[in-house]
Order: sequence, then C-alpha cells, then structure tokens
Amino acid sequence: MNTGYLTLKSFTLLCVKCKLAPRPPAVVRCDSRTVFQFFRTMATVAERNPPGSKKAKQKEPLRRVKAKENRGKRGEVHGPSTVYLQVVGAGSRDNAASVYVFSEYNRYLFNCGEGTQRLMQEHKLKAARLDNIFLTRVSWHNVGGLSGMILTLKDTGVPECVLSGPPQLENYLNAIKVFSGPLEDIKLSVRPYTEETYADDTMTVYQVPIFAQSRGDGGKLSPRSGRSSPSRSSAFQRNELWSPEDKQTVHANSCRGRASSPDAKPRVTRDTSLVVAFICKLHPKKGNFLVAQAKELGLPIGTAAIGPIIAALKDGRSVTHEGKEIRPEDVCTPTDPGPVFIVVECPSEEFVEGVCTNQQLGRHQTGGTEDSAALVVHMTPESVLKTDQYKRWMERFPSTTEHLILNENVCTVHNVRSLKIQAQLNMIHPEIFPELKPSKAKETQAALHVPNVRAECLLKFQLRPVMEWQRDAIPSCDTEEFVKEASEVPNFLREVDEGKRFRSTDAAVLSGQAEKYPEVVFLGTGSALPMKIRNVSGTLVNISSSQSVLLDCGEGTFGQLCRHYGDAVDDTLSKISTVFISHMHADHHTGLLNLLYQRERALATLGKAFSPIYLIAPIQIMTWLNQYHDYCEEILSHVNIVPNKFLCKGVDVPKYKTKSFIQAMLKKNDLEKFQTCPVRHCKNAYACSITHQSGWKLAFSGDTMPCDALAHIGKDATLLIHEATLEDGLEEEAVEKRHSTTSQAIGIGMKMNAEFIMLNHFSQRYAKIPLFSEDFNDRVGISFDHMKIRFGDFRVLPRLIPALKALFAEEIGEMEERRERRELKNTRGGDGEQEASGVVEMGRATKRDQEEAVAHNVEAKRLKAS
Repeated sequence: MNTGYLTLKSFTLLCVKCKLAPRPPAVVRCDSRTVFQFFRTMATVAERNPPGSKKAKQKEPLRRVKAKENRGKRGEVHGPSTVYLQVVGAGSRDNAASVYVFSEYNRYLFNCGEGTQRLMQEHKLKAARLDNIFLTRVSWHNVGGLSGMILTLKDTGVPECVLSGPPQLENYLNAIKVFSGPLEDIKLSVRPYTEETYADDTMTVYQVPIFAQSRGDGGKLSPRSGRSSPSRSSAFQRNELWSPEDKQTVHANSCRGRASSPDAKPRVTRDTSLVVAFICKLHPKKGNFLVAQAKELGLPIGTAAIGPIIAALKDGRSVTHEGKEIRPEDVCTPTDPGPVFIVVECPSEEFVEGVCTNQQLGRHQTGGTEDSAALVVHMTPESVLKTDQYKRWMERFPSTTEHLILNENVCTVHNVRSLKIQAQLNMIHPEIFPELKPSKAKETQAALHVPNVRAECLLKFQLRPVMEWQRDAIPSCDTEEFVKEASEVPNFLREVDEGKRFRSTDAAVLSGQAEKYPEVVFLGTGSALPMKIRNVSGTLVNISSSQSVLLDCGEGTFGQLCRHYGDAVDDTLSKISTVFISHMHADHHTGLLNLLYQRERALATLGKAFSPIYLIAPIQIMTWLNQYHDYCEEILSHVNIVPNKFLCKGVDVPKYKTKSFIQAMLKKNDLEKFQTCPVRHCKNAYACSITHQSGWKLAFSGDTMPCDALAHIGKDATLLIHEATLEDGLEEEAVEKRHSTTSQAIGIGMKMNAEFIMLNHFSQRYAKIPLFSEDFNDRVGISFDHMKIRFGDFRVLPRLIPALKALFAEEIGEMEERRERRELKNTRGGDGEQEASGVVEMGRATKRDQEEAVAHNVEAKRLKAS
C-alpha cells in the first residue's frame, strides 16, 4: 500500500513538472494500450528530467534576435512572404526521404538520412541558416546523415541546432560524441514531443506521437518499422566479443564514463514503436497595401501621415480621411490566415491504426475543428499506401489538400554531377569507368483515390505567396548532352582514341583481360565530408565471385553501391563478409550501420541465411555500437568484432572468440594473411595488408602521414591504395593534418616495392582531379568514385592520364594558378602583400572557385579538429 502511494505521488509530481495539463490530449481513450503509452512517456521524461533538475532556457542565436529587431523597426509583425517546401531525398533506396522548408526568416529540415548533406551541397540548399531539424523516428534511415550534418553545421558557424522528435534523440547525440568529440562550438539540444509546441517567426509546429500496435511476438516489429533481431541474442553477442583488456580499453575511452563492457547491465531505452508526426501552421500574413488604389482614394501617399493609416488598415480597422471612410478591403489584399502542412511517416502496417485514428491529425481533415491541411507529406512505403485503412484516411482530407509521397517507388535522379562525370569518364574506358545503374521501382504503385504527387529531387510546393507545385528546379540528366560537352573539349577525343589504340594492340593488356578477380571498386575517394563529385572513403575488394571485403565505410557508401550496381546491389551486399575500418573519424565509418541493415535486408530478400560480418576495427567502435544498440536500434548481432590491434605482427591474440573469428574470416575469404599496423594519423588509426592464398597482396593505408610500418607490412604488394590528401608543396599542412602529399604516397609505394600504386582520399579542393606531381610514373594511377580496376589493368591506368588531363584541363589550369599565387605569396612574405594578393585572388575567382573555397574551409576545419 505504501509503495503504491509513493509511486502515485511521484507520478503526480511528474505531471506538474512536465506541464501536461495545458496540452490537449492526442487521443482520449481509456484502453490498456493508451495507459501503457502514457506511463511510458512519463518514464522517458522522468529519465531526461529527474526531480530537482533544472533545464537551462535556450537562448536565441544573435542573428535571429537582430533579424527580429530589424523587422520590428520596419513594423513587420506578420508571417513571411515566401515559404516553400522542397524535396531533398525523394525516398529512393539510395537517398532516404528528407524535406527542406524555406522561408526568408528560417530554414528547416525534416529527416536527415545518409547522403542528405551531399545533396544539399550539390543543389545549393544552404545549411548555414539551418537550426531546426525534425526527426520522425530514431531509425538509421532517418538519422544516418545527422552526425555528418551536425559536424558541417558546426564547421560553417551555425551557433545552435535543435532536434525535434523522439526523446531518444538525446541518447543519439551523446552516442555520436564517441567519434565526433565534444561539439563545443555548436549548441545542440533536443525538443522531444513531450515538450511545449514550438513557434518561431515563420510557423508553429505541433509534435504528434504515434505508436505502433502491439504484436503477439514479444513486441518485435517488422524489419522496415523497427529492427528485428537476427538469430543470436545481444547479451550473448556482447559477452562473447570482449576480452578483459578490451573492456578496460573501451571503458577508458568512453566519452561519458559509462561502462560499456558486457558486465554492466545496459539500460535499453530504445523504442522502435514510436514515430512523431509534425503539424506545421504558418503564421498569418497581413494583406499587402495597394498604393495605386490608395492614391485614387486620396490617401496622403509619400507623407509622414501615411504610416499610422497603413498600420490601422492592415490591422483590419477602417479609417476616416478628409471625411471619407476607407475600409481595409478598399486598399489591402485579404489577410492570409496561414496554411497548414503535415509531415507524417507511417513506416509499416503496424503504425496504420495509430496514424488513421489520431485525433490531432484528424482535426485537419474534412469536418475537423482546425484549418484543413494544404499539404500532407507521406513518408510511407507502397505496402502501407495499399492498405484500405490508409487509403480511407487520405480520402478524409478535403479535395483541396495536396498529397506528396516519398518512398522507394519514386523515379528521379539525385546525384546529377556524379552521373555527369561518370558518363564522361566512360568515354575514356567503358570497363574501368562503367555507366551508373539507377535502381528501378520494383513494386506497382498503389491505386489511390486522391490526387497525389510522387516526389522528385528538388520538387517544390510553394505555400506562399501562391500555393502551387513548382518543377523548374528538378534536375535534368541528359547523358547525350554530357557526352557532347566532353566531346567539344580540345584534344579530348584525340587522347581517348590514342588510349583505345594502345589497348587494342598491346599484347600484355590483351592477355591481362582474362583476370576477372580480384576486382577493386572505388566507392568514395574524397576526404572529410561528402561532396557532389567525390564521396567519402569506401573501397570494395571483390576477392572472388562469392566473397568481398570492404575497406572503410564512410557515409553514403551504401548509396554508392546502389548507383554502381543498380538492381544487383542485393547480390553484392550478400557477398560482403568482412569490413575493415581504419580509424574512428566520421568520414571512414558512419556508413557502416546502413550497410549492415541493408545487408540484412538483402540476405532476407535473396532467401539466404543471415550471418554477421567480421568487423576489423578499432575496439573503440564498440562504444559507439553499444550505445546505438542500447538507445536506438538493435545492431550488435550484425558484427563479429576483431580489434585492429590483434592483427598486428607479434601481438598475442587473447582467448575468447577473437582467435576463432580471425581464423574463420581468413578461411571465408581464402586469405593467407590479414595484417594491420598502427599509422601516423590519430590515435588507434591502422593500415592493413591482405595476402590471398593465390599469392596476390593488397595494401591499404587508411589515413596517414608517410609510415614505415605500412611500407613493412605491404612489402612487395601487388597493389597499394594510399591516401594522397594534399598536393606537393603543402607538406606543412599535411603534417598539421597528419596526411600525405602525392609524392609522399608514391614514395611509400616505391619503398615497399609495390607493383602498382592507386592514389585516393583526395582533399575536396581537388573535386574532379588532383594535381599531378613529377613523381608520377607508369606505376601510379589516380582513383575516381565508381572506378573499377583489376590487376590486369595496371598497364592501362597510366595511359588514361593524358585523356584525363585533357578532359579536366580547365580545372588543372585553375589549380596551377592558385599554386603559383600561393608560392608567390610565400616568396614575398609580409602581411600587407598577402592581404593585397588575397583581394586580387578573390576578385579573379570564378563562382566555382568560391564554392570550392567554402568547401575547403569546412574540410580544413574538419581535418584540423580530427
């Protein structure tokens, strides 16, 4: 009895503290499920705000305060004049659904899957004023690009960003600090759905929680709605993967001091049964004052007396001027009350009931008590759209409501620049630069009885000044036009023909074409952050027709696989048995979770048994995976961890499962040896070398300065893949950022006596092509995204360079000019001369130069911070 009293007392205090009373309830029911959801919400809030804790009030950024003050001085007290919603990712398998909302006062983003910041950068959707991100659920599908986006916002100077949605976002932010650092330069906070309604200069946003129906299988949801657990339990996995030394290492490196070892009981607070919908209502906008009509009516236009008259009329009050009554409708356009748009995700059929019976959403349907929705954004798979209940729910909106659908059934092009450069490179060598394969919709579209629009990248719905669809920004992709443009580049076709002539006559080249494996596919060849032409690190090594190893897995790696393999991507995923992560910088591992989830889906689709991958990575990655597993989605059963350090020469492998994992990994991939070594980059950074039973050897540098240990483990390698982040002449910058220059990378290859050297991981300032050094020879090639090479191509690769130089002659010329100006400044010295030179340089800069300069600044901050 006493226990019950105390519990009730605590519950009452929580209700008062969380201010639930003023909030209108979403659903007024007394069934057991509603009560359970209510108590679950209270438990979540109690965990975030324990009794006695005080939440600091968020301060508005200075720029927003100043903007408000300026509008106040001008007498602007109404909503914005221009507001539109624009599709970023249309929901295809390679680009998850995300929506950008623009007003002259604010910018917003709804969901942030992998590749979102790359699309925003390519299509010039500026992130510099993005300080509100709304997440419909804590699923990697929706938050996979969030860590990279936060780092970019920080590097571009955004002072504050607020995440709205499920309360577990707080745990997600804590988890990413494992690899991002403390993020002290940007103020991050979470606004869970349990908090008050959010309002700013543009609109008011209401968060609407929606819960999945309970199922009779222990609460597990389908793989598309939550994450089902493959065969092994997470507790077993957590205990079997660790040695006593591992536990101490990870505990020491935990950013929050939380014990991440299996001995500590994890507090599992993930909730895959929750999604949050958003109802957004624009603030009313007063009508425009019609000057011509006012003049006709004799109002004192152009005098000081007109100010109070305009203010009164726009407020809806009539005025009397020179004995004549002037009504607002005589000289003002009607007031725009502010349209409503709704963003809702219904990820699986378990959520249909919750969406369709939600009273708060229903208020904006026909016969509802609130304004009808002008637009409903459905982030909803085709299987849900086909259900009768969801169709009827859509039909309950008035005929004036527009419906925008984002899912995998869309047909649109996102990464146009990548497609363009690949089409042009394909002219040089069709096998080494294969055409990209856009995936095709596999499901028939649902037969909906309401007008609806399928999402396309950059499709706009304008809410103000006039509600209408706008398709002028949708990117076009004309391969023939891309080829024609390249054909007009001076000397390009001549160099292409020279390369073809060599390949058709050289006996060694012809004999090498029979070797199909190993095959190396470069998925990401840029550094620091994803950009429109080069994605971040990821290299697929197809060892045989049935086994593959992935070297690093930066954000967007799965999307690159989709674009490279098209409809065959599931088959490719099913062959990946091993992933090597060189170090814990975001551009090398934040694509891992999506790859694992999509691999699970691929195995199920193909009817193959699930098996975890062998993850060769710094042991510190387990802190990140444990926390994501505990608070967001199940992930631990997808990996068999082999810490990088246990593959170093001379290191004793402890007992437990690690030794058996190593042996199984070698056997699975027909490898004689998989060796690692520490390199000169950051703490716990490693390179690796792979020796196949047939005798070939591949060495991979990860990120590093010139490193003798790498030269040692890669001795006599058939192929060395080495980072060449910076051009020659930037050795000091390379030391500061702990990277290699072009000649330094080539030097390591020569030192290890590698048969061939492929340079990659270029700074994004070399978006299309890096600068060539004098050390280039017939044993050196440069990598591009989606480039595919075999060992038989080694004689061909250096002979592609003349055609590449011709195709990118303009870019090479600009980079050489910048280098000359830099060398001239260094020679002259003096702050005054440098400043003057900088002014001249900016004056000469083209628009592309300026864009690349912005990207370079962000990249430089990212590299320096790391």
